[in-house]
Amino acid sequence: MPIREADIGARLAGLRERIAAAARGCDRTPAEIGLVAVSKKQPPEAVAAAWAAGQHRFGESYLQEALAKIAILGHLAVDWHFIGRVQSNKTRALAEAFDWLHSLADLRHAERLSAQRPAGRAPLNVCLQVNLTGEASKAGLARTAVPAVARAVAALPGLRLRGLMTMTDPADTPQDQRNTFHRLRALRDNLNVDGLALDTLSMGMSDDLEAAICEGATLVRVGTAIFGPRD
Repeated sequence: MPIREADIGARLAGLRERIAAAARGCDRTPAEIGLVAVSKKQPPEAVAAAWAAGQHRFGESYLQEALAKIAILGHLAVDWHFIGRVQSNKTRALAEAFDWLHSLADLRHAERLSAQRPAGRAPLNVCLQVNLTGEASKAGLARTAVPAVARAVAALPGLRLRGLMTMTDPADTPQDQRNTFHRLRALRDNLNVDGLALDTLSMGMSDDLEAAICEGATLVRVGTAIFGPRD
């Protein structure tokens, strides 16, 4: 099916209004919440159409697919976010190609990413992924492990520790979702009391972004609502 720029633009406008309504509903300013358009399994033409509609942050989960898009769309000023699992043999490519990494959950990976970040680029913005639901299928640090890892990552010169990321269980009720997001915000706030300066909570997707926004999300990650179903 051909990419229709007008369709993507209309979906983006509707999503932005949804985010704004959620923000207003909990006495927040819509400008506080950034949108990462999850473009995995979408063609470069779809990313270009969203970019033309004013969306400049894009999230990718599969490295080789992402690198191909980055090469094709190199003429556009895109803020590339990696949101998939980090693998040791792919840290160099991640360090070289991306602006943000949301899914850091291993200090060894952090050390590799820092060492491999090109000298001419700003430090890689990173969030620690935290597994607050206890699901074995989800990656992420246990809550108790976060403070020590956060302090170590914050000291690495090639990285800039920005905050924390988590996901809820798809079976969660809206209140369960809020409880999980509240715990992430509390963890971030405690880290800041201990001397860190974290400004980012990457949490909330299509089905739970209202709960995330009400609990302080600064970045939400949404794909299908922008691009439609993936192949």
